[in-house]
Amino acid sequence: MSSPLANSEKLSGDPRGERGFPSVPRAEVEASAKRKAYANIVLPLFITSIIAFLDRVNLSYAKLTMMADLQFSQSVVGLGAGIFFAGYVLFEIPGALIAERFSPKWWLARIMLSWGILSGLMAFVATERQFYVVRFLLGVAEASLYPVIYASCIPRWFSVQDRPRAIAVLLTSLQIATIVGSPLGGWLLGVPLFGLKGWQGLFLIEALPAIVFAFIIVWWMADSPREARWLTEEERELLTERYQAESAASHGQKRLTVWQTLADPEVLKLSLTYFLWITGFWGATFWIPSVLKESSGWSDLKVSWMIVPPMLASLALMVWIGHNSAKTGEKRWHGAIGLFLGAAGMLIGAVTTEPTVAYFCLCLAIVGVYAPFGVWWSYPTTFLSGPAAAGAIGLINSFGNVGGFVGPYLTGYFKDLTGSYKGPWLYLGVSLATAGCLMLTLRRHRPIPKMPG
Repeated sequence: MSSPLANSEKLSGDPRGERGFPSVPRAEVEASAKRKAYANIVLPLFITSIIAFLDRVNLSYAKLTMMADLQFSQSVVGLGAGIFFAGYVLFEIPGALIAERFSPKWWLARIMLSWGILSGLMAFVATERQFYVVRFLLGVAEASLYPVIYASCIPRWFSVQDRPRAIAVLLTSLQIATIVGSPLGGWLLGVPLFGLKGWQGLFLIEALPAIVFAFIIVWWMADSPREARWLTEEERELLTERYQAESAASHGQKRLTVWQTLADPEVLKLSLTYFLWITGFWGATFWIPSVLKESSGWSDLKVSWMIVPPMLASLALMVWIGHNSAKTGEKRWHGAIGLFLGAAGMLIGAVTTEPTVAYFCLCLAIVGVYAPFGVWWSYPTTFLSGPAAAGAIGLINSFGNVGGFVGPYLTGYFKDLTGSYKGPWLYLGVSLATAGCLMLTLRRHRPIPKMPG
């Protein structure tokens, strides 16, 4: 077997490769490998994320008719929405470490199969207890999905400089899922299926893609460049060598065990920031359809369509932020600006009574809470790698998922208590603004240098 040094020389400088054939310039090999990684890693992860987000947020549309059929209060539905994240938190870090240790693609397939089955069972809940149990188990089933993607999948295929752009492209899946799922959910609510109510059919139909794609992703993806049948030998060597070099460099910057990582001040600051952000994110995401319907009097279908324009705008801004962050190397302001926009939308929306202004504020909130995702998840892997990165991202995401419980539950609870969304909206806006301020205090880590070539 040739040494990494020999392979590096062959890729970057030696004018002739093995057996006297001219070698391909390194830049061409890198560009080709990147294109293939987008097609065979980012694309299946993109589809996985769309399916996951559909099955997370379909309750926000199903509840428009489900609440009356099952006689659930706003507090019950809010607690059910939040309890999903309680199950998620308990198994997030162990799941991320298992995937990093063994096989990311097989762990993702296990996640999809189990959550697809449980999501379908949502169609048959009839009591509050059943509702809570299935939502909790759904969180357990999906636990560690995104930490595995951010810590174990993306870093093996994309350089530190390219990760913000790759993650931003991947996470446009969140808006695409809403752009597709919102009108679909609004339509399915009015379509009885085999004698079932519309909300029951919605849960069943949107559960099927997860079960089917669990089998496809194992065949499509590879766990590492060494296993990728769709790469050339030169591409395998380049990606493997780069990942090993960047991992060594990140270890040199912060040499921590998994347990030390979980107590690291920077990781804890990231965790608090994400808790505050996701409190606002899920509080807004889950309740905006209800807020729109109550304030406008629109039909379920029209409410679902009116969420599409701000989702398109948030998609464009998230991609631009990821691209510009990858180009400039700056992460803190690129992340914070979206949170400040979201905070402004929530705070102004809480005090306005003009319907047009209120809708504009809801749009601004949606754009803001989605915008920072691409640059955000590229940050931990600038100073951590391997199991330490998997553990840190699992911890950060766990704190965020606690916020995913707090935001929807408190919004529903105070709506029942006061009859208004004003108080919860003010709280969510302050939470987003505080997260933006904290993001600006993150340390600037020394960039991992690009490999020569």
